[in-house]
Amino acid sequence: MRVSREKFAENREKILSVAGVLFRENGFDGVGVADIMKAAGLTHGGFYGHFASKDDLALEVSRKLIDKVETRWKEHIADSPDRPLESLLDHYIHWRTVDDPGGSCVFATLIQEVSRSRGAVRAVFSDGLSVLVDTLADIVPGKSEEERRANAATTLSSMMGAVILARAVEDRALAEQFLVTMRRQLDPSSSF
Repeated sequence: MRVSREKFAENREKILSVAGVLFRENGFDGVGVADIMKAAGLTHGGFYGHFASKDDLALEVSRKLIDKVETRWKEHIADSPDRPLESLLDHYIHWRTVDDPGGSCVFATLIQEVSRSRGAVRAVFSDGLSVLVDTLADIVPGKSEEERRANAATTLSSMMGAVILARAVEDRALAEQFLVTMRRQLDPSSSF
């Protein structure tokens, strides 16, 4: 039985959404096509009507999730023109980012796996990180463009590193120390 174009598009979006969560929770290699389709409430055989391979799905999900991060960051910055960096830090350096890998930043959840890969997904992540550095360079302090880009790279590394380290330890006090220390280094006025 053929499905309508609308239903086909709806199913594709469902697959992308479910795969985005499962990839962030388990990694690209930690979940199979059958698991993704089952979680989406669809049959395994239907997958290949939407995607040529799991790698194609990973690439499309990565693009979608990276676009989402970029959009969220720009929204937080635009919503707080008087304190754009602080607003972004408030959003990102938060327990929900640490505690909900399936619903949080694709970079903090998949960057280690991507660093061991080659090809299109790695290129998409590289481009996405470059956009985030550019975004931060517009709001971090610095006397020159070069100094702001350096500060932006440091800020991005610190933000993501703190979240990754906080996720990696079971000791909640140590996890909090990673978050609080980084947050205070980037924004000394923070009450985090």
